[in-house]
Amino acid sequence: MNTCKVAVIGATGAVGQVFLRIAEEREFPLESIRLCASERSVGKKLRFKNQEIEVELCTESLLEEVDFAFISATTEISREIAPKAANLGTIAIDDSSAFRMSDDVPLVIPEVNASDLEWHKGIVAIPNCSTTPLAMVLKTLSQIAEVKRVIVDTFQSVTGTGSGALREMEEQSSKLLRNEPIEIVEYPHQIAFNVIPHIEPFQENGYTREEMKMVNETQKILNKKDMSISATCVRVPVAISHSESVHIEFKHPVSPDEARKLLKDQPGMEVVDDPLADVYPMPINASGTDPVLVGRIRKDISNPNGLALWLSCDNLRKGAALNAIQIAEEMMSRNLVTQDNWRQ
Repeated sequence: MNTCKVAVIGATGAVGQVFLRIAEEREFPLESIRLCASERSVGKKLRFKNQEIEVELCTESLLEEVDFAFISATTEISREIAPKAANLGTIAIDDSSAFRMSDDVPLVIPEVNASDLEWHKGIVAIPNCSTTPLAMVLKTLSQIAEVKRVIVDTFQSVTGTGSGALREMEEQSSKLLRNEPIEIVEYPHQIAFNVIPHIEPFQENGYTREEMKMVNETQKILNKKDMSISATCVRVPVAISHSESVHIEFKHPVSPDEARKLLKDQPGMEVVDDPLADVYPMPINASGTDPVLVGRIRKDISNPNGLALWLSCDNLRKGAALNAIQIAEEMMSRNLVTQDNWRQ
């Protein structure tokens, strides 16, 4: 399959806009593209490859006419559209959490578990934007030694919530600097000049839903249900790109040099690690780029079999839109688009 027909559901959102940008940058082989959004955006025109394309509603007839439906919308919308697309013979690549933990839906990062695409039934899920860089690092380093335990603390940008959160952070910052009252809508507390250790609702075990997503999704992607993972997810006043502090315990010692060499050679990874020269991953460097930036790689002095590292990754690109496009590219290369074994 050399070209494909695509529908982007949620085209006016932050991820949808980045999807269009990446598709153009990578010269993704499109035969045609349809842009869909809610009723309030219908008729709006979006620019793609020097064209003005009108936004429309997603209908069954539209889904029948495309090969892929890229969905970046609410969980409720994904639950409605993705099964409908699959039943019509269109592959749904979904960015929400709706299907990530479904046993019959592959949860895929192409650099990590592309072979799971072989058993898709019309729906493929994209991992949480914080899970993706963590799983990529763990998959790579597990080639040296088995991973026994992971402790990860995330520092997640406001665009992980959406464009409304970005506007709120900007407005709060401006008003606070002028000593004016602020409005708090997107989060339980102000986000400007603050950090909030609370992403999604708290669960009975004391962890948040976001933290448990990282645990469960990482185990599924790596096919390691017994891997011990503990996560703390924190919202920070950064526009784009998530960062993570990661402590990994292996079955036997792994040297920082071994880790650097292997990470450096992996697709989708870039080692940025010269702390004495003030060189390490930061959100401002990751934003607008594709690789997961990894640095501060060092022995964990509290654990003889441990490594500590720091990473940054653009949550809108590799954390969402780029991963979706890479999944489609991989499915086309494996000739998994035209098969009809999932159609009902």
